Amino acid sequence: MPSFGKHFAPLALRGYQRSWLAADIVAGTTLSAVAIPEVMGYTSIAQTPVATGLYTVIFPTAVFALLGASRLLVVGADSATAAILSAGLGAAAIAGVTPNSEQWVAYTSFIALICGALLVLARVFRLGFLGNFLSTSVLIGFLTGVGVQVATGQLPDMLGIPKGSGGWLEQQWHLLTSLGDASATTSAYAAATLVIIVTFKRFAPKIPGAIVAVVLLIIVSAATDASTHGVAVVGSVSKGFPPIGLPDGIDLHDWGTCTAIAFSCVILIIAQSAATSRSFAMKHGQSVDVNRDIVGLAGANVAAGLSGTFVVNGSPTKTQILDSQNGRTQVANLTMSTIVLLVALFFTTALTDMPKAVLGAIVFLIGLDLIDTAGLRRIARRRRSEFLIAVLTAVVVCAVGIEQGIVLAMVVSIIEVIRRQYEPRDFVLAVSTTGQLSYQEAASGNQTEPGLIVFRYDAPLFYANANRFVDDVQNLIDTSPDPVRWLILDAGGLDDIDYSAGVALAGLLDYLDAHQITLAMARVDPGLVDTLRSDDLLDRILPTHLYSTLHEAINAFRSDSASSR
Repeated sequence: MPSFGKHFAPLALRGYQRSWLAADIVAGTTLSAVAIPEVMGYTSIAQTPVATGLYTVIFPTAVFALLGASRLLVVGADSATAAILSAGLGAAAIAGVTPNSEQWVAYTSFIALICGALLVLARVFRLGFLGNFLSTSVLIGFLTGVGVQVATGQLPDMLGIPKGSGGWLEQQWHLLTSLGDASATTSAYAAATLVIIVTFKRFAPKIPGAIVAVVLLIIVSAATDASTHGVAVVGSVSKGFPPIGLPDGIDLHDWGTCTAIAFSCVILIIAQSAATSRSFAMKHGQSVDVNRDIVGLAGANVAAGLSGTFVVNGSPTKTQILDSQNGRTQVANLTMSTIVLLVALFFTTALTDMPKAVLGAIVFLIGLDLIDTAGLRRIARRRRSEFLIAVLTAVVVCAVGIEQGIVLAMVVSIIEVIRRQYEPRDFVLAVSTTGQLSYQEAASGNQTEPGLIVFRYDAPLFYANANRFVDDVQNLIDTSPDPVRWLILDAGGLDDIDYSAGVALAGLLDYLDAHQITLAMARVDPGLVDTLRSDDLLDRILPTHLYSTLHEAINAFRSDSASSR
């Protein structure tokens, strides 16, 4: 079947096949059934009116579809960025700005615009790598902490208890001490929502249980006039086109506070969106263009800021739904945007009697999905130190705050990188009687063969680990069972040497010269040769003692040993 739009279509739609259209429309329709209650629920996290949730998947989603590179990534409201946004504005306590007010929405839109600007800068200066400073383990810990915050934050609405003030721990204490005031009717709506969604997920996963729960319980609420029986309902939802224009009532003196909140959101947007688009692209054998996706995310956040809503992000859950429904391209997301726009224009009155407990239960389950217990178990099995970092990040997110958690996540990730470079694994090569090479942990008394130590250090040499490198080499030489004649440095894991490390290496050469030990290097890349030359070390090591392979270096030692007998 021929393609169309080859030269003029957006990047994510190039090469589009007409045969994909039906599948994309069906997938987009199904996605909208899931996304509508989900994004409405996210407004309880962002503390904005329900209609603003719908707005996040109208223009922002469409703009990403036109500007981004990913064929499947769904952009819209996201629980983690909504939580960062709400926590940041709440902590800032900007005078006169209260949750769910018009001015609060104006500030959330202003922060979305700043996110768009920061993402543009990230693209111009190719800062997409910043997302890599959230390691997988730290990101799991961060999202787990957010999940706990999100899930527990819905319990007051689900139980009909007023929300407590203060930090997360204070709010949980207020919840526990107020359980006696819980509303049985409100709790019943929450319980019914949970049962419906879990049942459909278990026995009929292709049917969106969330939309079934919403429709069914709105009917029950309206028929029983639930609001007169103490059940909090959504109430009037703004009908019509999303408001277009710059946010009003912003005090530009608050730009620094808003920029700090936006920066936290941007780091997570880059990390989460890049990881999501990369995983689904690889699954389908497609290429990944993170920088082009950043352009799409920038445009999406600008669109959010200009259409009266809050920060948007790439959504792993909605992207997974789109993929499971056999969506092929962003046409599915454009279909969803169109359907949500129609709901905003003509059908918001049907949402008036929706109990807030229903939305709370939907978001509660989304929060639970963010708690990646399986991922934490995998980390614990494979790397205990990273598990502790993930747990620490989760605890800080819950007990201190989301913004502090994301800063900690970045700092801890960087510290972990430095720690690994400072204490890399080092090895001594062993040669079997059949000539097979194998690496053993470098330990006192290890040698490759009498008179020879082949040493491997799995990290670049820099100021922090250079002295440790020298100490390890000296310890091997001093404890060797036989006098060492040659030290061969396997440079396969050593691709750079900074100035401080060069000075330390020169000191090691003095030590080797004093002990009449020859230094040779194997598997040296051209860049390292240039560095050795610029540090005036190449003449001391001698180019004749640089070998392409370990076998060549070991054979050279053996020939030298034979000739000196």
